Amino acid sequence: MSLIRLDALQDGGFAEVEASLDGDAESLILYRDGDTVRAWLNVCPHAGRRLDWAPGQFLKSREGHLVCAAHGASFEVIHGQCVAGPCRGDNLRAVPVAVVDGEVLLA
Repeated sequence: MSLIRLDALQDGGFAEVEASLDGDAESLILYRDGDTVRAWLNVCPHAGRRLDWAPGQFLKSREGHLVCAAHGASFEVIHGQCVAGPCRGDNLRAVPVAVVDGEVLLA
């Protein structure tokens, strides 16, 4: 099942999609880096809240980090590691995805 078309995700941008993981509906953050897409659960490891400030709307720092709207934790977008804020050193929970024929799919 396709999560999103690659061309619908701006290069260097984020998107929120819903996916079924182990039978549970989950909110995912997708990040596009050229032809590569990374995905994480939309849950901050600090307080368990969503990272978006409004559904599908994410904050990005000048350094290119994903910023949690609730408490300002900053995550680098390669491994999802918290580099600043209350959960420094923790990681977002990665979700494996693949790009196949222009579609982003759960791997």
